[in-house]
Amino acid sequence: MSAANITKQQLNTARAAALELLQKARIAVTPEEASRLEYCDYGLGDFSTIGTEILIYVNTDRVCAKEMMLTPWQICPQHIHPQLGDYPGKEETFRCRYGEVFLYVPGEPTPSPGARIPDERREYFTVWHEIHLLPGQQYTLKERTLHWFQAGPEGAVISEFSTPSFDDADIFTDPEIQRIPHFQQ
Repeated sequence: MSAANITKQQLNTARAAALELLQKARIAVTPEEASRLEYCDYGLGDFSTIGTEILIYVNTDRVCAKEMMLTPWQICPQHIHPQLGDYPGKEETFRCRYGEVFLYVPGEPTPSPGARIPDERREYFTVWHEIHLLPGQQYTLKERTLHWFQAGPEGAVISEFSTPSFDDADIFTDPEIQRIPHFQQ
């Protein structure tokens, strides 16, 4: 079920979970910010497995800052931020604020990764070098780095600090993913 087909109840449930995660991370948001939470199921209709809630604080021609909330074991699928004309692609720093994050990037595959991937989508996850982030830890991805990440058993809140974000230009390895605009609640 894509974001266009979800019910108000599903949106409210996702929003409540995201706000609860922010509260657990002790990140204060205003009512106006809470009203701007974005629901993204990547067009797969399996939000509890592959999806994110996002709060964008700022996205200018110089900088972007956002919070990404993932419920337990939820996945942001494998993708890359491409070069766009003279723009070399997004460089981003992920800082774990709550829970734990299993971030995967190119490199030597981790022998026993912490991630749990649905069997029917496993072929679309090709980078397996694990960066395990706990609260207060961060990792910087250079532009054009293939990556994906998953929350641990408590869910996760990730602060992202980056160069400008052009989410609609992201390239996903899973051909079924539709990079539709986030559905704002």
